[in-house]
Amino acid sequence: MSWSWRIGRVAGIPIFMHWTFLILLAWVAFSDWRAYHDVSKALGAVGFVLAIFGCVVLHELGHALAARRYGVPTADITLLPIGGVARLQRIPEHPAQELVVAVAGPLVNVVIVGLLYVGGVRLGAHASDENFLIVGPFLSRLMLVNGFLALFNMIPAFPMDGGRVLRALLAMRLEYARATRFAASIGQAIAIGFAFLGLTGGAPMLVLIALFVWIGAEGEARQVQERLLLGGVTVRDAMLTDYRTLHSTDTLGQAAEALLAGSQHDFPVVDGDRVLGVLTRADLMAGLARGGIQTPVGEAMTETLPAVDASSPLAPAAAKLRDEGFPCLQVVDAGRPVGLLTLENIAEYLMLRTALDGAVRTGKKADVAEPVY
Repeated sequence: MSWSWRIGRVAGIPIFMHWTFLILLAWVAFSDWRAYHDVSKALGAVGFVLAIFGCVVLHELGHALAARRYGVPTADITLLPIGGVARLQRIPEHPAQELVVAVAGPLVNVVIVGLLYVGGVRLGAHASDENFLIVGPFLSRLMLVNGFLALFNMIPAFPMDGGRVLRALLAMRLEYARATRFAASIGQAIAIGFAFLGLTGGAPMLVLIALFVWIGAEGEARQVQERLLLGGVTVRDAMLTDYRTLHSTDTLGQAAEALLAGSQHDFPVVDGDRVLGVLTRADLMAGLARGGIQTPVGEAMTETLPAVDASSPLAPAAAKLRDEGFPCLQVVDAGRPVGLLTLENIAEYLMLRTALDGAVRTGKKADVAEPVY
């Protein structure tokens, strides 16, 4: 995730903190200082928030390690002000596996509550007081928060853990895309409820959670549909074959002419048969601003252009473009460059597939011919 800093690695999984998390810590420290004018209380409040997010990391590790059991790696875990996100590189193949992975996170919070209880921690008679989370005993407050996290995450608001449990249960009976869409619709309905409660009750955090649930549900449903459409499709089927390359000694003025002459935005930079890198549109603009039209392309290009085999599956290549932020991938066949792969081309391929699938379902002849490669 962009604008995040790596703060460590646990079980081989990188842990990142988003910059907005610092705003949360600053807000907590300022609020306590304004209320009590006591540095120790402000630091204690920050320490409590850090302890909560330590539990959040353990929660996300529960997901990650459960997924690892089924051969699903986790790219990273990122801490946000509203919680944590474990970025699995793919969804477990079977609904029962996804069910285990989804439950593993809240189960970690239940285990934390159990360990604190066995250790003699109790909530006490004042746990229902509105100021308990501020003035209550540290470990008692931590027990209460973990219990809340376990229950809150099991709300069936997809893509929260409870929503993923719902999707997994539905997928045991329904086609996977339909189960996802049904779970996403329920999640978005709950998001509307969160937003209403947040706006009428003066709880802005609920509005943020509602926004997260709404966008996450829609995005997940779209990704599932995309993955199903790309099943069995190779990179060769969607790659761009009619493209221009630039030489490292070409000028940025020549690159600008190539940009204006067509719809291509990213240009592989070559030296004979060897690919040196890529000149993106952003590289071009920055180079022009910095050195003018006579600047050699080699001085402005990005010296990395990952390659993907033409016969490899398209879905992982699309995920690599999206998740790692590459502008394009060089497509090779037996080590020889044969094309480019961009998210724009993949989107166009998906539109064609969707149109053709719609024509088949309605029994009509598609206006667009089946692509032949």
